[in-house]
Amino acid sequence: MSVNREELKRMIDQIPEQDAIEVLDFIGYLNMKREREVSEQIDALSEDADLIRQAQKSREDRQVGRIYDQQAGLDYSRNTGLSP
Repeated sequence: MSVNREELKRMIDQIPEQDAIEVLDFIGYLNMKREREVSEQIDALSEDADLIRQAQKSREDRQVGRIYDQQAGLDYSRNTGLSP
């Protein structure tokens, strides 16, 4: 859904001060909600044992020079069970 920001700004300019305060509070609520959702997603990823294992394996591969082009990397990933 596309929002005409200029129209939105015009509407805010025309509402009473008390309503503008409520709009500001609501925007703050939306921002906090979005930040909380992102934080929850990051927390979930940090607890994903498979993802952690893949990251550790990738780090080990880079340290010992096992670096692949895209196709070789995909083949390697499939052969080692790192991808579905």
